[in-house]
Amino acid sequence: MKVEWKKHDKAIYLPAALPALIEVPAYPYFLLKGEGNPNAPAFREAVGVLYSLSYTVKMLPRNGPAPEGYYDYTIYPLEGIWDLSEAGRSKAALDKVELVYTIMIRQPDFVTPELAAEILHKVKTSKPHPLLEQAAFGKVEDGLSVQMLHTGPYDEEPASFARMEQFCAGAGLRRESKLHREIYLSDARRVKPEKLRTVLRFKVSRQHS
Repeated sequence: MKVEWKKHDKAIYLPAALPALIEVPAYPYFLLKGEGNPNAPAFREAVGVLYSLSYTVKMLPRNGPAPEGYYDYTIYPLEGIWDLSEAGRSKAALDKVELVYTIMIRQPDFVTPELAAEILHKVKTSKPHPLLEQAAFGKVEDGLSVQMLHTGPYDEEPASFARMEQFCAGAGLRRESKLHREIYLSDARRVKPEKLRTVLRFKVSRQHS
């Protein structure tokens, strides 16, 4: 049976267009850290490297014996954790050059650190790229979070974050930091900005009275 994230992980990847509280467990990812404007070529290069790793995992049965526990699945969407540099935080308006990010693609749970190392070696050999030296594999846990579906341009996300923070205020929750996660359900190269669908999420804690 093929594991499809749109069917098996709806709560994680297909939330409503209203803020909601969710507990997000740890998942394994291939990750790349970077900084700067996501519209720049360097960001697209990093995304391409992550997809090279992810497709290599998926195609393992076609290129030799499948690893233990392998099952067919749909490749997970691109995700990113976003922050600002210290200089960026001091500016009145968002300067995308000051963005700091970790982009990642979740991997199925049969991918162990050992298998991930093999995949990295395989891709370095077959599709060499300087960014592969910076690629990493590890688990990331968001834990208690508030999330919602944002539809529209990325530059209009602040309105959705304001709704999420208003939800927190009414639910006795406190946003942990200005870091936030974005999960890209749409391909920005093929979808009009007003139709882009992005999951927005940030970590929260319960306020004690």
